[in-house]
Amino acid sequence: MNEPGVTTRIHAYTDDVLGDHDATGVAELIRTRQISAEEAVDAAIARSGVVEPRLTALEHPDFDRARDRARSGRTGGLAGVPSLFKDNVLVGGLPMTEGSHAMPLRPQTGDGKVVRQILDTGVIPIGTSRMPEFGWIPTTERADGSVVHNPWNPAYSAGGSSGGSAAYVAAGVVPMAHGNDGGGSIRIPAAACGLVGLKPTRGRLRLGESAAAMPVRIVSDGVLTRTVRDTALFYAEAEETYQNKHLPPVGHVDRPLDRPLRIGVTYDSPFAPATDDETRTAVGQLAHTLEGLGHHVEPYDPKIPASFRQDFIDYWCLLAMSVRDSGKRMFGKDFDASSLEPITRGLASFGRSHLWRAPIYLPRLAASGRQYERAFGDVDLVLSPVLSHTTPRLGYLDPGLPWEECFSRVLDYCGFTPLHNATGAPSISLPTGQTRDGRPVGTMLSARRGADALLLGAALQIEQAVPFARIAA
Repeated sequence: MNEPGVTTRIHAYTDDVLGDHDATGVAELIRTRQISAEEAVDAAIARSGVVEPRLTALEHPDFDRARDRARSGRTGGLAGVPSLFKDNVLVGGLPMTEGSHAMPLRPQTGDGKVVRQILDTGVIPIGTSRMPEFGWIPTTERADGSVVHNPWNPAYSAGGSSGGSAAYVAAGVVPMAHGNDGGGSIRIPAAACGLVGLKPTRGRLRLGESAAAMPVRIVSDGVLTRTVRDTALFYAEAEETYQNKHLPPVGHVDRPLDRPLRIGVTYDSPFAPATDDETRTAVGQLAHTLEGLGHHVEPYDPKIPASFRQDFIDYWCLLAMSVRDSGKRMFGKDFDASSLEPITRGLASFGRSHLWRAPIYLPRLAASGRQYERAFGDVDLVLSPVLSHTTPRLGYLDPGLPWEECFSRVLDYCGFTPLHNATGAPSISLPTGQTRDGRPVGTMLSARRGADALLLGAALQIEQAVPFARIAA
């Protein structure tokens, strides 16, 4: 359903009960009985049917159970809102394939901890969303040629690894979808698809089972949304069933920040090539906006140890090695390592050859959070790009490429996001910029650990000052 004169965008916005409402709006319509949860779920399923042939973002549909849940009634501040889970968390009754043909196709026997917490907010999943194999790369492409297309222009990547969720939210199928972030996997697809993507402070939500088993817990779960108020409402509702006693509560951040901050701005990553012009422009424009809002904006030099890049690479590869070598123990006897993609096999082999360094890089990564806090300086927030260059065309990060070539491109692209996964600090991608041809460019704000509410307040202020572009506009 494209607007007149727009031939590349793919979206499902129409005059059904979902309209162009965000999750907060849909929840309010259901709460006040202007629409029913059944109508909202049916509309999302119908919208999926419209765009799925062109986006290919849905992994495992769960339509019948979604309708049953809608009829039986839901509680929570997001009661009845249609949503999705990413295909790497335990959703009872559905397979968890992690984007890989190596994984067994058996249904899970029950919901995982973070899935239960998210379900307690009241959302109704209509299925699970596509991802690249085990989330190794920042695009949702697979070596078998299957891809998730970007709704803003289907020739481009939807980002990854939560690309299927991002595509469905951006295209208007659902107003909110689950994602998780182990190196940028919420923030990157948010930047690619024009969405809000908060990677929360580590431990803000319950840890997923896979994340909890990691020696350094780099993965955080969260959501992708079209509005900041939806992200804020989600975290307020998630705290109703679990609140980490070691973190200050987020609460319900329902108004823009109303005080000046000291904000550091950095344009280039110390670990990647210089940021491209269109991304640099987006960051500069937001810096100018923040100054106009009364904030003090100053150049910022991130004090990141020179060892960080290689440490994170080695850990990335260690995780791939664990999947390759221990897949049957981790996922069951039907796990088929011979079906792993070239990128996974290449990462795993590199991890094996560098395993001797694990006693060095694991403690350094585990200690990176304390170092991050000490080095943050006297700024309140840091503004930076999400990525070193704009979203690439499909194929540029193809996991079927020789793994060294693919991984080199990944590293040059993801120059900013992994820091917050290692340190556990929160950061948020906001769709404040656009390329010359009208595709989204994300910008990122980062904070000290626990300062999620500050990030959301600042994001609400930015959204009010610079309304985010809409795909159907």
